[in-house]
Amino acid sequence: YAMICYNIALNTGGMRNEVFLSAFHELIIMGPLAFILDFFLYGHLAKKIAFGIVNPAEAKRYEIVLAISSVTVVLMCPSMSLAATLLFSNAGSEFIAIWFQKTALNFPMAFFWQIFFAGPIVRRIFGLLFPEK
Repeated sequence: YAMICYNIALNTGGMRNEVFLSAFHELIIMGPLAFILDFFLYGHLAKKIAFGIVNPAEAKRYEIVLAISSVTVVLMCPSMSLAATLLFSNAGSEFIAIWFQKTALNFPMAFFWQIFFAGPIVRRIFGLLFPEK
């Protein structure tokens, strides 16, 4: 949702109250797509790649979390930017250029949003709902 708001704000020239409502319309499409990509394709791949970077048997928990989160953003950002370009940009013959630009603008936001906000919030909520024994 936050990334959708960010992209709408980029497309409209800045944040306005209507961005928050508009984002719900795109969330209906982008939410399930993000879930499908992460759950069925990139989630497992991100762990495999991350565990090639850090050894889960020796690494601290935060190192594992950062490695998986970083690789997930590297995989998801271009894919979701591609979907947004196809569905919402009317890119025409400038499709590749707009997709690359969208990916470049989305990557820093996606990375910092995942590392500092979304990831910790989701881990906290799931930790409360499903406590480890």
